[in-house]
Amino acid sequence: MKAFKAYDIRGVYGRDFDSSNVWKIGFFLPKLLNAETVLVGRDDRASSPEVFEALCGGITAAGADVVSIGQCTTPTVYFATASGGYDAAVMITASHNPPEYNGLKVCKTGALPVDYATGLSDLEQMIQAEAVPSERAGSVRELDVRDDYLSFLRQYLPDLSKLKIGVDCSNGMAGLLIKDLLGTAPVYIYDDLDGTFPNHPPNPLEEKNCAAIKKLVCDNGLDIGLIFDGDADRVMFIDERGRYVQPDLVTGVLAEYYLSDRPGRVLHDIRTSKSVTERIIELGGEPHMWKVGHSFAKLKMRELGCIVGGELAGHYYFRDFFNCDSGILTALIVLSVAAKLNAEGKSFSACIDGLVRYANSGELNFHIEAKDDAIAALVRTFAETEKPVAVYDFDGMRIEFPDWWFSVRPSNTEPYLRLLIEANDQTILAEKRSAIEAVLTSYL
Repeated sequence: MKAFKAYDIRGVYGRDFDSSNVWKIGFFLPKLLNAETVLVGRDDRASSPEVFEALCGGITAAGADVVSIGQCTTPTVYFATASGGYDAAVMITASHNPPEYNGLKVCKTGALPVDYATGLSDLEQMIQAEAVPSERAGSVRELDVRDDYLSFLRQYLPDLSKLKIGVDCSNGMAGLLIKDLLGTAPVYIYDDLDGTFPNHPPNPLEEKNCAAIKKLVCDNGLDIGLIFDGDADRVMFIDERGRYVQPDLVTGVLAEYYLSDRPGRVLHDIRTSKSVTERIIELGGEPHMWKVGHSFAKLKMRELGCIVGGELAGHYYFRDFFNCDSGILTALIVLSVAAKLNAEGKSFSACIDGLVRYANSGELNFHIEAKDDAIAALVRTFAETEKPVAVYDFDGMRIEFPDWWFSVRPSNTEPYLRLLIEANDQTILAEKRSAIEAVLTSYL
């Protein structure tokens, strides 16, 4: 089925999947995860109530019970799943996608993700091949976990009385919780829940969607700006000069917080700047590179015992949060660092500028159908003719040279190659970008 993706189930609701598909997913999910009860949360999209009803109908028809925590952020589901000891949970959301999309993020015991490789492929086969037996009646009950989750988050709430903050909730689920934590002092925009996302798409990874928060910060003389995605598992930052902070650099800010008084391992994805990994080492930490994607990161966090982890996409993971990602928790920790800097008369931009040591292209997208062929051509052109100092061949390729490196990855769901280049200076960056784009031109 078209909606089954690498990390979750997602697509245009009514086109890629519908209520009958969702009912079957609900019916077979308890069997897949050997669960008698399934925790369910949902976002504010217009189709989410219908998806919720269909999902609950399938779950209860299978004889399992539903515990509904209502409208919530995706990290709230992770918190409730792990802290409540549930064996299965579903968040109904399409995260940062446009309003016509919806989807299901599935996790199991301990809030471990269930992706296509670890269960969703089996679920897809079940709904396509297995007959639905006679129905048994499970129940649906409501559970309020809001106060418990807020209590957990308040452990990380610093004194923000001297810090001027702007917050863009993107009309998404962060609006449910953020004022309970930050109060009324920050300047908020788009903080009402509206699943049509009337002001901008709920995807802050695209810098064009950050125009309003940038303007808010500059017009009001704020010290820092936050912008959340639709389900609040991601957050991006704007410095006091109105500049967008490249998300992998935030992993370095988190390292400053966590490694200040204890050594530890920090996970980062294959696209992360050397500026960040070098800073982690200077702080006494141990950086570990791994694949892109929350399902990969959460498992590797557990395996290595990492304190914290981060991705270029704006997902940040915490050992103290069941190795899961939370946009609001990330925001509180970064605000803590910003507040400390502010008390010392230092700006957030100075912190970020102090992290940056190399010229970086940011992630570039190329519409290419023959993705594997294009990657192979780049390997032939660079890795086999020049002398790389390191080659990483998982999750695409990362090839490092003495004065530059590049990462190239195929999209899991679209005909795109994702390219990122970093070099010792802008001249080398421009030269290498031109050379790489020359290779890719014949595949466009």
